[in-house]
Amino acid sequence: MRKPVIAGNWKMYKMQEEARAFFTALKPLVASSTHCEIVIGAPFTALAASVAAAAGSAIAIAAQDVYWAAEGAFTGEISPKMLVEVGCRAVIIAHSERRQFFGETDETANKKVKAALTAGLTPIFCLGETLAEREAGSMKAVLERQFRGGLAALTPGEFSRIIVAYEPVWAIGTGRTATPEMAVEAHRFLRELAASSFKPEGAAALRILYGGSVKPDNIKGLMAQVEIDGALVGGASLDAQQFASIVNF
Repeated sequence: MRKPVIAGNWKMYKMQEEARAFFTALKPLVASSTHCEIVIGAPFTALAASVAAAAGSAIAIAAQDVYWAAEGAFTGEISPKMLVEVGCRAVIIAHSERRQFFGETDETANKKVKAALTAGLTPIFCLGETLAEREAGSMKAVLERQFRGGLAALTPGEFSRIIVAYEPVWAIGTGRTATPEMAVEAHRFLRELAASSFKPEGAAALRILYGGSVKPDNIKGLMAQVEIDGALVGGASLDAQQFASIVNF
Protein backbone atom coordinates (compact mmCIF):
# COMPACT_ATOMS: atom_id res chain seq x y z
CA MET A 1 0.00 0.00 0.00
CA ARG A 2 1.51 3.31 -1.08
CA LYS A 3 1.23 6.04 1.55
CA PRO A 4 0.01 9.29 -0.02
CA VAL A 5 2.18 12.40 -0.03
CA ILE A 6 0.77 15.93 0.02
CA ALA A 7 3.59 18.33 -0.82
CA GLY A 8 3.33 22.11 -0.91
CA ASN A 9 5.56 24.24 -3.13
CA TRP A 10 5.71 27.84 -1.94
CA LYS A 11 7.79 28.92 -4.95
CA MET A 12 9.19 32.46 -4.43
CA TYR A 13 6.84 33.39 -1.62
CA LYS A 14 7.04 33.87 2.17
CA MET A 15 9.53 35.73 4.31
CA GLN A 16 10.77 34.01 7.47
CA GLU A 17 8.12 35.52 9.74
CA GLU A 18 5.40 34.52 7.28
CA ALA A 19 6.76 30.98 7.29
CA ARG A 20 6.68 30.83 11.07
CA ALA A 21 3.09 32.09 11.12
CA PHE A 22 2.08 29.52 8.52
CA PHE A 23 3.35 26.58 10.60
CA THR A 24 1.79 27.99 13.78
CA ALA A 25 -1.54 27.88 11.96
CA LEU A 26 -1.01 24.59 10.11
CA LYS A 27 0.34 22.31 12.83
CA PRO A 28 -2.86 21.96 14.88
CA LEU A 29 -4.90 21.46 11.71
CA VAL A 30 -2.87 18.42 10.63
CA ALA A 31 -1.75 17.07 14.01
CA SER A 32 -3.83 13.90 13.56
CA SER A 33 -3.32 13.56 9.80
CA THR A 34 -1.37 10.30 9.84
CA HIS A 35 -2.93 9.00 6.63
CA CYS A 36 -0.38 10.82 4.48
CA GLU A 37 3.09 12.33 4.51
CA ILE A 38 3.20 16.13 4.55
CA VAL A 39 5.97 18.13 2.87
CA ILE A 40 6.48 21.87 2.44
CA GLY A 41 8.92 23.18 -0.17
CA ALA A 42 10.15 26.53 1.13
CA PRO A 43 12.49 29.07 -0.51
CA PHE A 44 16.14 28.84 0.54
CA THR A 45 15.95 31.86 2.85
CA ALA A 46 13.01 30.40 4.79
CA LEU A 47 14.32 26.84 5.13
CA ALA A 48 15.88 27.19 8.58
CA ALA A 49 12.87 29.09 9.93
CA SER A 50 10.54 26.46 8.46
CA VAL A 51 12.48 23.56 9.93
CA ALA A 52 12.40 25.20 13.35
CA ALA A 53 8.72 26.11 13.08
CA ALA A 54 7.72 22.62 11.93
CA ALA A 55 9.62 20.94 14.78
CA GLY A 56 7.48 18.63 16.86
CA SER A 57 5.25 17.77 13.91
CA ALA A 58 5.39 15.20 11.13
CA ILE A 59 5.81 17.93 8.49
CA ALA A 60 8.98 17.51 6.41
CA ILE A 61 10.71 20.50 4.86
CA ALA A 62 11.98 20.40 1.28
CA ALA A 63 14.07 22.74 -0.83
CA GLN A 64 12.87 23.75 -4.29
CA ASP A 65 16.14 23.09 -6.12
CA VAL A 66 19.71 21.91 -5.52
CA TYR A 67 23.05 21.77 -7.30
CA TRP A 68 24.78 18.46 -7.94
CA ALA A 69 28.28 19.23 -6.63
CA ALA A 70 29.10 18.75 -2.95
CA GLU A 71 31.02 22.04 -2.90
CA GLY A 72 33.08 24.24 -5.17
CA ALA A 73 33.30 27.49 -7.11
CA PHE A 74 29.64 27.58 -8.15
CA THR A 75 28.51 31.07 -7.19
CA GLY A 76 24.89 31.26 -6.15
CA GLU A 77 24.31 27.51 -5.88
CA ILE A 78 23.31 25.36 -2.90
CA SER A 79 24.67 21.83 -2.38
CA PRO A 80 22.78 18.78 -1.09
CA LYS A 81 24.81 18.66 2.13
CA MET A 82 23.92 22.30 2.82
CA LEU A 83 20.25 21.37 2.60
CA VAL A 84 20.78 18.41 4.92
CA GLU A 85 22.64 20.61 7.40
CA VAL A 86 19.75 23.08 7.58
CA GLY A 87 17.29 20.24 8.22
CA CYS A 88 15.77 19.47 4.82
CA ARG A 89 14.55 15.95 4.20
CA ALA A 90 13.52 16.31 0.55
CA VAL A 91 14.11 18.45 -2.52
CA ILE A 92 11.96 19.31 -5.53
CA ILE A 93 13.89 18.67 -8.75
CA ALA A 94 13.12 19.74 -12.34
CA HIS A 95 9.92 21.62 -11.64
CA SER A 96 8.51 22.91 -14.91
CA GLU A 97 9.40 26.48 -13.92
CA ARG A 98 13.04 25.42 -13.55
CA ARG A 99 12.84 23.82 -16.99
CA GLN A 100 11.06 26.81 -18.54
CA PHE A 101 12.92 29.75 -17.00
CA PHE A 102 16.29 28.42 -15.83
CA GLY A 103 17.45 25.95 -18.44
CA GLU A 104 16.89 22.73 -16.50
CA THR A 105 17.42 19.71 -18.75
CA ASP A 106 16.92 15.99 -18.30
CA GLU A 107 20.69 15.67 -17.93
CA THR A 108 21.03 18.29 -15.18
CA ALA A 109 17.95 16.91 -13.45
CA ASN A 110 19.56 13.46 -13.43
CA LYS A 111 22.72 14.85 -11.82
CA LYS A 112 20.63 16.56 -9.15
CA VAL A 113 18.60 13.42 -8.44
CA LYS A 114 21.75 11.35 -7.95
CA ALA A 115 23.38 14.00 -5.75
CA ALA A 116 20.27 14.34 -3.60
CA LEU A 117 20.08 10.58 -3.10
CA THR A 118 23.75 10.40 -2.15
CA ALA A 119 23.16 13.07 0.51
CA GLY A 120 20.16 11.21 1.93
CA LEU A 121 17.50 13.56 0.57
CA THR A 122 14.26 12.38 -1.03
CA PRO A 123 14.00 13.74 -4.59
CA ILE A 124 10.56 14.87 -5.73
CA PHE A 125 11.21 14.57 -9.44
CA CYS A 126 8.86 16.59 -11.66
CA LEU A 127 7.90 16.01 -15.26
CA GLY A 128 5.05 16.90 -17.58
CA GLU A 129 4.02 18.12 -21.00
CA THR A 130 3.11 21.57 -22.29
CA LEU A 131 -0.24 22.34 -23.89
CA ALA A 132 1.34 22.33 -27.36
CA GLU A 133 2.88 18.91 -26.70
CA ARG A 134 -0.41 17.49 -25.46
CA GLU A 135 -2.36 18.90 -28.42
CA ALA A 136 0.26 17.47 -30.80
CA GLY A 137 -0.32 14.02 -29.31
CA SER A 138 3.23 13.77 -27.95
CA MET A 139 2.42 13.62 -24.24
CA LYS A 140 3.72 10.06 -23.84
CA ALA A 141 6.88 10.73 -25.84
CA VAL A 142 7.66 13.77 -23.68
CA LEU A 143 7.04 11.89 -20.45
CA GLU A 144 9.18 8.98 -21.57
CA ARG A 145 12.08 11.26 -22.50
CA GLN A 146 11.90 13.12 -19.20
CA PHE A 147 11.47 9.95 -17.14
CA ARG A 148 14.27 7.96 -18.74
CA GLY A 149 16.59 10.97 -18.93
CA GLY A 150 15.99 12.34 -15.46
CA LEU A 151 16.12 8.95 -13.73
CA ALA A 152 18.85 7.35 -15.84
CA ALA A 153 21.36 4.94 -14.28
CA LEU A 154 19.64 4.63 -10.91
CA THR A 155 19.81 1.36 -9.02
CA PRO A 156 16.53 -0.25 -7.92
CA GLY A 157 17.38 0.78 -4.36
CA GLU A 158 17.88 4.38 -5.38
CA PHE A 159 14.69 4.37 -7.43
CA SER A 160 12.74 3.13 -4.41
CA ARG A 161 13.55 6.44 -2.66
CA ILE A 162 12.21 8.63 -5.48
CA ILE A 163 8.86 10.44 -5.55
CA VAL A 164 7.62 11.42 -9.01
CA ALA A 165 5.32 14.40 -9.57
CA TYR A 166 3.36 14.61 -12.82
CA GLU A 167 2.63 18.25 -13.55
CA PRO A 168 0.96 19.05 -16.86
CA VAL A 169 2.54 22.43 -17.54
CA TRP A 170 -0.66 23.81 -19.03
CA ALA A 171 -2.44 23.30 -15.68
CA ILE A 172 0.11 25.04 -13.44
CA GLY A 173 -1.11 28.34 -12.06
CA THR A 174 -3.71 28.62 -14.82
CA GLY A 175 -6.73 27.43 -12.92
CA ARG A 176 -7.05 24.61 -15.43
CA THR A 177 -6.80 21.12 -13.98
CA ALA A 178 -6.35 17.85 -15.78
CA THR A 179 -9.47 15.77 -15.30
CA PRO A 180 -8.95 12.76 -13.04
CA GLU A 181 -9.11 10.60 -16.16
CA MET A 182 -6.38 12.62 -17.90
CA ALA A 183 -4.18 12.45 -14.81
CA VAL A 184 -4.74 8.70 -14.47
CA GLU A 185 -3.72 8.14 -18.09
CA ALA A 186 -0.40 9.91 -17.48
CA HIS A 187 0.19 8.24 -14.11
CA ARG A 188 -0.53 4.80 -15.52
CA PHE A 189 1.91 5.41 -18.38
CA LEU A 190 4.59 6.57 -15.92
CA ARG A 191 4.09 3.40 -13.89
CA GLU A 192 4.50 1.35 -17.05
CA LEU A 193 7.78 3.15 -17.72
CA ALA A 194 8.87 2.43 -14.17
CA ALA A 195 8.04 -1.26 -14.62
CA SER A 196 10.11 -1.46 -17.80
CA SER A 197 13.11 0.23 -16.19
CA PHE A 198 12.91 -0.89 -12.55
CA LYS A 199 10.77 -4.07 -12.61
CA PRO A 200 7.09 -4.41 -11.63
CA GLU A 201 7.81 -4.35 -7.91
CA GLY A 202 9.63 -1.02 -8.23
CA ALA A 203 6.75 0.40 -10.25
CA ALA A 204 4.15 -0.86 -7.78
CA ALA A 205 5.89 0.94 -4.91
CA LEU A 206 6.49 4.22 -6.79
CA ARG A 207 4.48 7.16 -5.50
CA ILE A 208 3.31 9.45 -8.29
CA LEU A 209 1.86 12.81 -7.28
CA TYR A 210 -0.34 15.06 -9.39
CA GLY A 211 0.49 18.76 -9.62
CA GLY A 212 -1.44 21.44 -11.45
CA SER A 213 -3.94 23.84 -9.82
CA VAL A 214 -4.71 21.43 -6.97
CA LYS A 215 -7.26 22.98 -4.62
CA PRO A 216 -9.53 21.91 -1.76
CA ASP A 217 -12.44 21.54 -4.18
CA ASN A 218 -10.72 19.11 -6.57
CA ILE A 219 -8.46 17.05 -4.29
CA LYS A 220 -11.13 14.46 -3.44
CA GLY A 221 -11.75 13.61 -7.09
CA LEU A 222 -8.03 13.29 -7.75
CA MET A 223 -7.30 11.18 -4.66
CA ALA A 224 -10.19 8.84 -5.47
CA GLN A 225 -8.07 7.55 -8.35
CA VAL A 226 -5.97 4.52 -7.43
CA GLU A 227 -3.10 5.68 -9.65
CA ILE A 228 -2.76 9.07 -7.90
CA ASP A 229 -0.66 8.89 -4.74
CA GLY A 230 -0.84 12.50 -3.63
CA ALA A 231 -0.41 16.03 -4.82
CA LEU A 232 2.20 18.70 -5.43
CA VAL A 233 0.33 21.85 -4.44
CA GLY A 234 1.30 25.34 -5.57
CA GLY A 235 -0.79 28.41 -4.76
CA ALA A 236 -3.13 26.65 -2.35
CA SER A 237 -0.15 25.66 -0.18
CA LEU A 238 0.43 29.31 0.77
CA ASP A 239 -2.67 29.37 2.96
CA ALA A 240 -2.63 27.11 6.02
CA GLN A 241 -6.39 26.52 6.01
CA GLN A 242 -6.50 25.64 2.32
CA PHE A 243 -3.47 23.40 2.54
CA ALA A 244 -4.86 21.62 5.59
CA SER A 245 -8.09 20.99 3.68
CA ILE A 246 -6.05 19.35 0.93
CA VAL A 247 -4.03 17.30 3.42
CA ASN A 248 -7.25 16.12 5.08
CA PHE A 249 -8.86 15.08 1.82
